[in-house]
Amino acid sequence: MNTIRKIILFFDKFEDKVRGHLSRYPILYTIIGGVAVVLFWRGVWHTADILQQQGGFLGWFFYEPVNLVFTIIVLLMTGLFVSYFIGDAILVSGLKGQKKQADKTAKEVSEEEIELGQIRSTIREMKKEVDEIKEVVEHEHVVHHHQGDGGEVKK
Repeated sequence: MNTIRKIILFFDKFEDKVRGHLSRYPILYTIIGGVAVVLFWRGVWHTADILQQQGGFLGWFFYEPVNLVFTIIVLLMTGLFVSYFIGDAILVSGLKGQKKQADKTAKEVSEEEIELGQIRSTIREMKKEVDEIKEVVEHEHVVHHHQGDGGEVKK
């Protein structure tokens, strides 16, 4: 397990470095990402074709109508069906009656960023207060736990 954790940690750090570097070159990043995504799906598609040609259970499973029903069920079960095809942001903005991100003005985007910053600040303050309350509760628990028979606190 330790080796697997090291491999995952290595690729996690490597991914952070590559993403950080490529994010400075958005067009190159888009081209590399686009080609990789297309080649990934091409590989999946061809693998499914090969398995279908093998016949037997795999051939039946990869028969297009059966495969379509199965994948729809999996996508629905995982919650990816709607979010992949129309996206969470579009769905939420439609429910709230908001504009699409592309239709928003720079001023609206800037205002939203300021509002998000304020929300983050409020969350940080609330976390600080909760941590302080937690410390008081833990201290009270320790004090009550260590009281002697005479009602005095042992130190």
